[in-house]
Amino acid sequence: MKSTDTNRWRTIDIVVASVIAVAFGVIFWAWNLVWSATDAAFAFFPPAQTLIYGVWLVPAVLGGLVIRKPGAALYCETVAAILSALLGSQWASITIVQGVMQGIGAELAFAAFRYRSFRLPAAVLAGALTGVSAAVFDFVYWNTETDLASYRLPYALLTVVSATIVAGVGGWA
Repeated sequence: MKSTDTNRWRTIDIVVASVIAVAFGVIFWAWNLVWSATDAAFAFFPPAQTLIYGVWLVPAVLGGLVIRKPGAALYCETVAAILSALLGSQWASITIVQGVMQGIGAELAFAAFRYRSFRLPAAVLAGALTGVSAAVFDFVYWNTETDLASYRLPYALLTVVSATIVAGVGGWA
């Protein structure tokens, strides 16, 4: 009897998801350096730096779009975050928790479409929700001491914009 469980992960799904995750783990390591190097460029308005945030969120969206199975977005983002931490992220192991949160954001978007649509609207929603989850994490972990109106709210809004465009639209493209 042939299995009709389309949500079951096959070996090829695990391999492809792992390749995406490892590739982005290395990209994350490099992007961490880019982030630090651009601090001065955004000194005029520090929350604007989150316009480049979306790169860290691409594997969640891309993993979900390519693998098309429950857990793919979470897996890709989490494994990429683990590798980034192992490679020496300046934010250490907290990046793993952050990766899990970001992966959950994209996972919720694909679940909202019942893992049946992988078109641009699903990718955009995945990017946006990944951005929301990233912004919420940063809001309560990294940015608690900053001003709400002048820093945290613009930071959160620009994170969602970056995630929607870079991870959502970019991941779909």
